[in-house]
Amino acid sequence: MLNLERLRTLDALARHGSVSGAAEGLHITTSAVSQQLSKLEREVGQQLLAKNGRGVRLTDAGRLLAEHAARILSQVELAQSDLEAQRGQVVGELRLSAFPTAARGLFPRALAELREQHPALRLRSCELEPELGIAGVVRGDLDLAVVLDWYNKPMALPDGLVKASILDDPAEVAMPVAHRLATRGEVDLAEFADDEWITWGEGEFCHEWLMFTLRSKGVEPIVGHRAAENHTQLALVAAGLGVCIAPVLGRRPVPAGVVTVPLRQRVRRHVYVVWRADADRRPSIRAAVQALRAAGESAG
Repeated sequence: MLNLERLRTLDALARHGSVSGAAEGLHITTSAVSQQLSKLEREVGQQLLAKNGRGVRLTDAGRLLAEHAARILSQVELAQSDLEAQRGQVVGELRLSAFPTAARGLFPRALAELREQHPALRLRSCELEPELGIAGVVRGDLDLAVVLDWYNKPMALPDGLVKASILDDPAEVAMPVAHRLATRGEVDLAEFADDEWITWGEGEFCHEWLMFTLRSKGVEPIVGHRAAENHTQLALVAAGLGVCIAPVLGRRPVPAGVVTVPLRQRVRRHVYVVWRADADRRPSIRAAVQALRAAGESAG
């Protein structure tokens, strides 16, 4: 009989590509990963791993068994989901992530509500950018991820994921109070052609969206500063170092010396939650989606 935990370890190695990545994903030591895989090799009577430089790679037999392991684990997840659904109780552990402003704007209310209504549910949350959250759900490291895309730049989801809308979050432009447009009722992005932008890190989804949107209006962006966290961006705006996009969710309090002005284009980002389709019937998933939606209605 194949041991399920050893198959889970093999699956983690296949997904993460290294012993250390598998250990991190499974929250165990690298030694434990190696021991589990050695036992699995003895069980199947074949070599599953081969040395590859300083790391390891899957042999043909390893890749074949890893493919079966992924399907087996998916079926186990589905069976657990069905049993939870039949029992109708919100129990077990739920692992969630959200991008920083959603973690600040949604998690306190949603997770507190879940803890109060379902005390047998163990909650584990972390901040992750949307792409990393989606990858975590696909790998099975997370049960749910709160992610986003923009009105003019949707994010493609991998097969096997389900999503539910949380809210549409309007975005404004934050600028110093002394800025020439600070007293306007609304502004157009093209009016900031000569301004320095404070934006996200190179390659991040929101940064790429801003570059795409400004260029579509004939503006070649001048990027002065980068900061992953929106409140850091606002602090730089308060210091007079540039302007930034300021979504409403998780924004308050706006620091002194900063004015936010709505955009004429009514720019919005779509905030939603994703999870694996094979876990769709889990009561804990449904309870979390409901709590996040309630938090989104309150935030909106």
